[in-house]
Amino acid sequence: MKLDMLNPQQRKAAETLNGPVLILAGAGSGKTRALTYRVANLISTGVEPWRILAITFTNKAAKEMQARIVELVGDKAEDVWVSTFHAMCARILRRDIEKLGYKRSFSIYDEDDQKSMLKNTLKSLDIDDKSFTIRELKVRISDAKNRLLTPDEWFRESAKDFRCQQIHDIFTEYEKRLRSANALDFDDLLMRTLELFADHPPVLKSYQQRFSHVLVDEYQDTNYAQYKLVNLLTQESRNLCVVGDDDQSIYSWRGADMRNILEFEKDYPEATVIKLEQNYRSTSNILDAANQVIQNNQERKAKKLWTDAPEGELISLFCAGDEREEAAWICDRIQQLQLSGEKYSDIAVLYRTNAQSRVLEEMLMRAGIPYRVFGGVRFYDRKEIKDIIAYLRCIVNPSDDISLRRIINQPKRSIGESTIRELLLFAEKDSVPLYSALMDVPDTLSARPRKCVREFGELMGELVALHETVSLSEFVDVLIERTGLRAQYEKDLSDEAKTRLENMDEFLGAVREFEQAADEPTLENYLENVALITDLDQAEIGTKHITLMTVHSAKGLEFHTVFIAGLEEGVFPSGRSILEDNRLEEERRLCYVAITRAKENLYISYAMQRMLYNQLNMNALSRFVDEIPKGLIDDAWISKREQNFPEEEAKPQPAHKQSEKKQSHKPLTFGVPQIVTRGAGIGARSSALGIKGVKKGFTPSAAAGVPASALASLFKVGDRVMHKKFGEGNVMDIHGKGSDSRIVISFAAYGIKEFALCIAPIVKVND
Repeated sequence: MKLDMLNPQQRKAAETLNGPVLILAGAGSGKTRALTYRVANLISTGVEPWRILAITFTNKAAKEMQARIVELVGDKAEDVWVSTFHAMCARILRRDIEKLGYKRSFSIYDEDDQKSMLKNTLKSLDIDDKSFTIRELKVRISDAKNRLLTPDEWFRESAKDFRCQQIHDIFTEYEKRLRSANALDFDDLLMRTLELFADHPPVLKSYQQRFSHVLVDEYQDTNYAQYKLVNLLTQESRNLCVVGDDDQSIYSWRGADMRNILEFEKDYPEATVIKLEQNYRSTSNILDAANQVIQNNQERKAKKLWTDAPEGELISLFCAGDEREEAAWICDRIQQLQLSGEKYSDIAVLYRTNAQSRVLEEMLMRAGIPYRVFGGVRFYDRKEIKDIIAYLRCIVNPSDDISLRRIINQPKRSIGESTIRELLLFAEKDSVPLYSALMDVPDTLSARPRKCVREFGELMGELVALHETVSLSEFVDVLIERTGLRAQYEKDLSDEAKTRLENMDEFLGAVREFEQAADEPTLENYLENVALITDLDQAEIGTKHITLMTVHSAKGLEFHTVFIAGLEEGVFPSGRSILEDNRLEEERRLCYVAITRAKENLYISYAMQRMLYNQLNMNALSRFVDEIPKGLIDDAWISKREQNFPEEEAKPQPAHKQSEKKQSHKPLTFGVPQIVTRGAGIGARSSALGIKGVKKGFTPSAAAGVPASALASLFKVGDRVMHKKFGEGNVMDIHGKGSDSRIVISFAAYGIKEFALCIAPIVKVND
């Protein structure tokens, strides 16, 4: 196999086959290529494909990696275990989970199932759901499981107060209910696998002997449970290769522990360390900016990205008066990019928090710019799809009370809440699943509810029998028809109902695709495949719209043009992180990730005041912008304000710099934009719109001393102008004479506006 397509460091990564290896791979440095060639090289040098385990963080990445390896060494590469942590553990547990007292038909609960289970747990313990949010309980339990703590072990580490005692009781009951339902949540997949290895050493031994080489991608994002898994699997071989970038560790809030990568050499003193620092994505200016920002972090491994690419454009920086003006500017820039040939799909707008998208969406809609918010409702989270999946899960695992409770009256079949409560009491009394109450209907129910429950039980019994005799796709098709799931929407003529029917058809298409591609196209395997799909697996960047997303969601993606909105103290970095060094360093890593998503063009914006979370704040420029050398930034947008719309107010400095008397370099500080109100006379704004000091290429519209009759000659239809409040726009029309002259301007996000030419706060832009 030829390795000459790799650069020297990539080649070293592909050729260092034995012993522990740490590959520090900077953003856009071709780590996937190096990892793929390494696996292919292992196979080419005689390692059996089935003895190689490669772990990625998304199913999509796993499929892409396997396909690339097949291209390099042929079909034998299909025997390589390329998998996510959760999929790997699910595969191990399907084989041996009976040793832990579960059935192999266990359900894997998603976030909604987990929420339902926790709500039911609170009710059963008679704990007011106002005392705890479901989100808090999920985070607490997930954190405990990621640290491999049982409820009792968690409590021993806690403050042991009354609240912690309640959480312990909820955690304990939650675990009891999961086991009763023969179900695992996502964190259980890892924890139960480690429990299996600890309690049954021969099982661990078999996997240690099977996998002679283990590779882990995105190692900086691993938590303690994942760290333990790879540590155990490679305990004998020591052939562990991890790839990652500590500068892109941004998931501590969900359990990721950056120490796993920073302390790899402590765990493996004999490790070979390889740095991939050549970037193949971004221009030199963008990389220099990213390097200058991230070097301010203390907890990191020394490395510096470099590229053979040209310097490229400077980073554009815009100071907005508020979030609406910021969004208007972004819209206008997007329109100009699109007119110059840029595709919408090559553009992304990034922000720190989801709440920032609201104003951006409003402005994009006004401007007629198609967009898609990344991280919206997942296909498999849509109600009609979750209903189908709940039916399928009950067929496979009748003990799954959460799924059964979802569908028992879906579609409506006159089985109300009082009837369900009666069935639950009957099941709890005999310590049996709710499904048993369908087969043996309690006498306490009156005639009509008993009839409805019995009919539903008969339907489920028929479906259970049918699924053993027909193909997967045929069974799903019949189930949708027989249960009435399709019929309930066919009666509804609304657009929403039509969309739900289309989603059902799409689901059937997905089932058929799985059936054609899978080695074992069983219902059980299909449900496992669906359960392990994450948000990132469903991420598809469309060709006809721009993408809006948080910076966290953007990791792993790249765009020709990137806008980063809201670079302000208290927004990015977040207010909660400013006083804690470790959290501030993670915010800086997040900024580094945002910058390195851009290939050619990077636009950064901030607002002098912002309404966010229903609070109006005056925000200083983010320290992260101040950390970018001034020579890398094009501040023409700021210059327009300073030179054409000067202010009397003092220019604000970043909050973290205000107390410093001396600085190593001049910080980027910019004026506050003034909103000029209607009715102000020419004399009142003669200083604000004076010709003196105007930057070359910009013409004031209402300069002192310019006769009103001459103003119309300054502009013509098609000119680009900038308005104090509405940003940039195109002149559509000029009419009237003298002091009655009017100018009509089309703005990207504010539509068409008409002004009295003699007092319009506009300047001409000569692009």
